[in-house]
Amino acid sequence: MCGRLNVSDDPFVRGLYQALGFAEDIHFLHSRFIRAAAPVSIVRSDRQHGRVLQTALWWLLLDKTEQGFKPGKYTSFNSRYDKITQPGSASYLPFKQSRCVFVVRGFGETQVMPDKRTLYHDFIGDQCGLLLGGVCRSWRHPNTGEEQWSCSVITLPPHPKLAPYHSKSMPLILPQQGDWLEAWLDPTLTNIQPLLPLLTPLWRIT
Repeated sequence: MCGRLNVSDDPFVRGLYQALGFAEDIHFLHSRFIRAAAPVSIVRSDRQHGRVLQTALWWLLLDKTEQGFKPGKYTSFNSRYDKITQPGSASYLPFKQSRCVFVVRGFGETQVMPDKRTLYHDFIGDQCGLLLGGVCRSWRHPNTGEEQWSCSVITLPPHPKLAPYHSKSMPLILPQQGDWLEAWLDPTLTNIQPLLPLLTPLWRIT
């Protein structure tokens, strides 16, 4: 998956936020083109506050600076599905302990063709918003005490309909029906086995 998200401030995205339990007038970061390493709004849960709208850097691994944090040198805006279950990987503990949801209208993909041309494609929900599954974590700066959140989108092998536009991967698009959401956002659910069936490519876009 390429590092582009479409988060429009429209009825489809707002409707998903309301379905997640947030107020109609919720304020979230929005732009038609959000790049990797930029701030983005995610939905996560914690034991004290329940569901939280959190601003996070879309880059899971951060490096400490003198007064804050910056995206780390290793690319981490995506977390591969076959890495999140491997102990020792950067996304393993976040997948067990701090999963999150990205509420978007769509996403962008980039495909390099055999003749070296680069093609760009933007996909949006068909009269709907999309819920992308991800992981997040918090960082505490030792000098300033600042707390910074970071996040990453989980990626899967591409659905056959998406493979011509990006042959390597696609974001995890979560179903919007069923009782999966409570489990996905439950920070106390560290047994990931019930979540593994969700790691399946879905086609819910135009």
